[in-house]
Amino acid sequence: MSFVFMCHHACFLIYGSLEKATVSSWSRITHVSMIMSLIISVQYSVFGYISFTGLTQGDLFENYCKDDNLATVGRFCYAITIILTYPMECFVAREVISNVFFGGNLSTVLHFTVTLLVVSLTTVISLLSDCLGMVLELNGVLSATPLVFIIPTACYLKLSTDHWYHPSNFVPCLIFLLGILIMPVGFYYGHLLSTRM
Repeated sequence: MSFVFMCHHACFLIYGSLEKATVSSWSRITHVSMIMSLIISVQYSVFGYISFTGLTQGDLFENYCKDDNLATVGRFCYAITIILTYPMECFVAREVISNVFFGGNLSTVLHFTVTLLVVSLTTVISLLSDCLGMVLELNGVLSATPLVFIIPTACYLKLSTDHWYHPSNFVPCLIFLLGILIMPVGFYYGHLLSTRM
């Protein structure tokens, strides 16, 4: 769950795009969107399991035949959803590149060039890979784990006035160690799954 719903990197961009950027409107939008996502995810999982029981695959569309017209319509709708969601991730990547390499100031030409490079590079990688599952697993293990578990707790422990072994720092230390453990374990099991395919 922490890898799937780790989207806090886009929060400031989304918050800044609100017409009335207030904490109450942000809270309402966040809660409504998460509840809608939960309802849709539960529906897919329940009906997928009811239809295919123990043979249900991670990608529900993989359970249907290639020539099933209704499943093809579903795949098309899913592809449209991904296409419309993908630019938000590109905006985050462009914002990071802008801040790190150009001090946050991009001209219109540079803005377009960086966006085109990010989209082109990720598109080429996705076209060269037969199965993006391994790419997503590696991304989760190598990127999401530090962002969710390691970096926030390391910052908290560094800024804490108490020593790291103080009882008040027990939970942050536990989360930090959990992140350190998750990375190699996730990498190992991701490698095992990719070799079995």
